[in-house]
Amino acid sequence: MNTIFERMKLRDHFEEGAKLAGAVLHDDVFMAAMEDGASLLLETLNSGHKVLSCGNGGSMCDAMHFAEELSGRYRENRRPLAALALSDPAAMTCIGNDFGFDHVFARQTEALGQSGDLLLAISTSGNSANVLAAAKQAKMMNMNVLALTGNGGGSLSEVSDVNVCVPWSGFADRIQEVHIRCIHAWIDAVEQDLS
Repeated sequence: MNTIFERMKLRDHFEEGAKLAGAVLHDDVFMAAMEDGASLLLETLNSGHKVLSCGNGGSMCDAMHFAEELSGRYRENRRPLAALALSDPAAMTCIGNDFGFDHVFARQTEALGQSGDLLLAISTSGNSANVLAAAKQAKMMNMNVLALTGNGGGSLSEVSDVNVCVPWSGFADRIQEVHIRCIHAWIDAVEQDLS
């Protein structure tokens, strides 16, 4: 059952992920964008504004994880921070049914966002129509947009204030693995700033 081939294939995932992690660590453009993202996030929260987050599939899971770590805690006990993932299934199915799936995040952004708030827009391709629509809505409302992307950044890179683009054009799983590291690094930066 556990052949050498199967073990080697499993190892390939870890080796590929480690190579990409090493590549982003030494990518000055990527690391500068990470720092700009941290600054934008801290500026938003320290000024009393909130963070909304959105994505599809695994990126929605990351958006939810990001929001709960801010409103709950990551590593340190500290005050709760205003963060909300646009993930309510009733809202998404209502909006999707009445306006179309491309509007599920933009309508919620319009309803819940305010000038000075931040939208964390997550899309491994940078081209998810509903995430892009939310980013455009956020910009119309004088909100900042922090994007987590891959595959060159796509159209989302054009409407974001800061785009952290994973330098990978293969399968989305490698991009998502880096995205969760970005999220954890940002939340840690927030907690260090508050301590």
